Amino acid sequence: MDTTTQGKVLITGASSGIGAIYADRLARRGHDLILVARNEERLSAVAQRIRDTTGRGVSIVAADLGKQADLARVEAILRADEHIDTLVNNAGFGAVAPLLEADVDRMAQMIDLNVTALTRLVYAAAPGFVRRGRGSIINIASIVAIGPEILNGVYGATKAYVLALTQSLQHELSDQGVRVQAVLPGATATEFWHVAGTGGHENLPAEWVMRADDMVDAALAGFDQGEVVTIPPLQDGAEWAAYEAARRAMSGHLSHATPAARYLRQA
Repeated sequence: MDTTTQGKVLITGASSGIGAIYADRLARRGHDLILVARNEERLSAVAQRIRDTTGRGVSIVAADLGKQADLARVEAILRADEHIDTLVNNAGFGAVAPLLEADVDRMAQMIDLNVTALTRLVYAAAPGFVRRGRGSIINIASIVAIGPEILNGVYGATKAYVLALTQSLQHELSDQGVRVQAVLPGATATEFWHVAGTGGHENLPAEWVMRADDMVDAALAGFDQGEVVTIPPLQDGAEWAAYEAARRAMSGHLSHATPAARYLRQA
């Protein structure tokens, strides 16, 4: 049991799956925790188990981040508690139905949680991290951030936003003591698939599905190595390095006073 006290971590979506495993791993690293999720009973069980096994201080906040009042309560905690030095934005949900079969109200709820809530929590945490000269923001995205054709398009778009925001935060805040990481899991053995509408990860090819604890352990290894983008299932990291290098190279060619020759009307 680690008796060293690190900073405090606030984790959203912490009542099960990836969020609960992050809670366990970070407590074992010496962090006290604030766990946020909708289901208070399950959240309490996770918190008690971590207290019993690690001796860390764990508090819980029962909140639905899709509701404005609940989200505001969590934002206020991030602004007020100067012991918090890490935010893990894990809360979110996905979908697999194509556009013409998906309910637009459900898609709007997904945007509220995956994009709006995450953004507001970043805005609540980042100023304090910068003021104190230290802090970490870990945003759980998905491989659909770079493969939007894989699942539902709105889900892919929300995770592309998470990736882009993380990369922008790295650009703006890395020289002010703030570390950022986007984690892009592939298919992971969690309740995600039931919520998304597939009936469970058991219906996917076994060779696609990573254990949730393996995913979190890999993500934390990537964090320890200083990665801004961590893709646990990608076997050849050089592929991401080449992809990112090509993106950065092209970004230097995106402003010009003259349209490209291919768009000029022929005489």
